[in-house]
Amino acid sequence: MSNETTERVRGWFTGRLPEQWQEQAPEVAVDREEVTVVLTIADVAAGESEVEQAEARAGRAKAFREETREARMAIAREAEHRFERKVSWGVSVGEREELWTHVSAPVMTRLRQPQRRVLDTLVESGVARSRSEALAWCVRLVGQHEGDWLAELRDAMTHVDDVRAQGPAA
Repeated sequence: MSNETTERVRGWFTGRLPEQWQEQAPEVAVDREEVTVVLTIADVAAGESEVEQAEARAGRAKAFREETREARMAIAREAEHRFERKVSWGVSVGEREELWTHVSAPVMTRLRQPQRRVLDTLVESGVARSRSEALAWCVRLVGQHEGDWLAELRDAMTHVDDVRAQGPAA
């Protein structure tokens, strides 16, 4: 997605969201099918243990989801009409991040036998229930381990979009 599109969507949500939902500016990610908005809400007071703190954060996230459901749905309907993409929500509380009802878009791919064997091994070993789930698992793993490289690649793509926009057709 172009940097301008992401900035437009991020700006709209920043202006449209209630101030009390914005402990920090919302994290907004945009692709062809979906806009994902992750809100940061106030963290809980430190618990006596990590387990207690983790459960308190889970409770805070659940309460926020339930208390804001109708307002989030109304905002999502407006955004879906404006940007022609589904809107998904998430929340960040301290070190906990949850995404709710995000889009699972089918992706066609052609794989040769060595790649299919990797997926089949993951299925046969019980790591994944299907080739589709195995492929999603592989993509998540690459995202976790190559995050800096992917961020650098996205940044380079933004620069290419900027140069392209300044070209002779502009």
